[in-house]
Amino acid sequence: MSANMVALAYLIAAVLIIFALKGLSSPESSRRGNLFGMIGMLIAIVVTMQLPGVQNYGWIFGALAVGGLIGGSVARIIPMTHMPQLVAFMHSLVGLAAVLIAVSAFYDPAAFGIADAFGGLHLASRIELFLGTFIGAITFTASIVAFAKLQGLVSGRPVTFKGQHLLNLLLGFIMIGAGILFCMSQSWDAFLLMLAIALVLGVLLIIPIGGADMPVIVSMLNSYSGWAAAGIGFTLGNNMLIIAGALVGSSGAILSYIMCKAMNRSLFNVLLGGFGGEASSGGSAASVGDRPVKAGAAEDAAFLLQNARSVVIVPGYGLAVARAQHALKEVVDKLIASGVKVRFAIHPVAGRMPGHMNVLLAEADVPYDIVFEMDEINPEFAETDVALVLGANDVTNPAAKSDPTCAIYGMPILDVEKAEHVLVVKRSLSVGYAGLDNDIFYMDKTMMLFDDAKKACETILKSLD
Repeated sequence: MSANMVALAYLIAAVLIIFALKGLSSPESSRRGNLFGMIGMLIAIVVTMQLPGVQNYGWIFGALAVGGLIGGSVARIIPMTHMPQLVAFMHSLVGLAAVLIAVSAFYDPAAFGIADAFGGLHLASRIELFLGTFIGAITFTASIVAFAKLQGLVSGRPVTFKGQHLLNLLLGFIMIGAGILFCMSQSWDAFLLMLAIALVLGVLLIIPIGGADMPVIVSMLNSYSGWAAAGIGFTLGNNMLIIAGALVGSSGAILSYIMCKAMNRSLFNVLLGGFGGEASSGGSAASVGDRPVKAGAAEDAAFLLQNARSVVIVPGYGLAVARAQHALKEVVDKLIASGVKVRFAIHPVAGRMPGHMNVLLAEADVPYDIVFEMDEINPEFAETDVALVLGANDVTNPAAKSDPTCAIYGMPILDVEKAEHVLVVKRSLSVGYAGLDNDIFYMDKTMMLFDDAKKACETILKSLD
């Protein structure tokens, strides 16, 4: 294949990936966006396989077969509740791949076509390796820690200690200094020191991140993985990898900024674990169970819903855990058929990753035109008869407005407390992911339905029938 044909094919693939990102910006066009992305990557892979420097197809096809088998199997069996940690784990693999390619390129630059006349690396290649290596290393360990937090293998609470930010700053300067020394001398010692510090920094930058900010971190790690891929694309001289990595990196950074804005967070503060912040993660968690609540049965919930003119449903992580989206869709269909106006309210950080609740509702074929973002639906709560909250805690917690000591202070929330009646479906009064109790549970207008979300929806449906 000629160089012009390769360039043209890569251009087509890049355009398709841009269309994919555009499609993924809306639930209605997300399937088409995914299709564009898959076609674009398929073109890129096929063209890359035709390049003159590609050899030993047996190893390549063997790796593709093993990776495809593992990826396909995991995708089929992974529950939606584990999707955020799966995404974080996938990001770690991208970072690890960038590090391994960088080590290989430094070990044998001639094999990658980047050797100078003396068998070493060109200066430009050293700089590219430096950038790709430390971004990939930070992405790898940071993603592993994020995966462990999301999976519950370690506590989701922030881990902080005195002098933490100063230590991170010092390590950052040492890493950059080692990288500069590597670029100047091609020293293995400098390269390995830079790599080791980057791996440690990946851990230190994530452990102070609390549960409330994990969705931002997942999207930020997506950005890191894209920039790592772009850096290695320069090393490999692959324009397609550079373009795709830059698109993923920039789109992930933009998404992180949008989410931080929605949470009233500073992106700089989140990435440094609340640098300069005064909020603690304690909040009002200690008051759990100390106050009386008004508990009801599924029949009472059905009566409230059936006699309402308008209902706004707030889905949360509890909905995902119970896999209740299909049962909830049947309840919604029954209410709409009875003349009730039903809408869904989606908080930007509901669940454990961006778009988590949108994906759940799309899976149950909930119409897109009744799903609204926070800014669109918040003014409507004051005119709503019943706000139905399913497994959502932090995104409806009024402490974000009133308690400066809590971990989510300043984060915009869904104003469910303004509805005439609030119906909360929750298995217990346990705190949310941010470790906070919720005053909504104890309001006179609130009725608690203590049950698994799926069972509750199924029982409510029977009562509606």
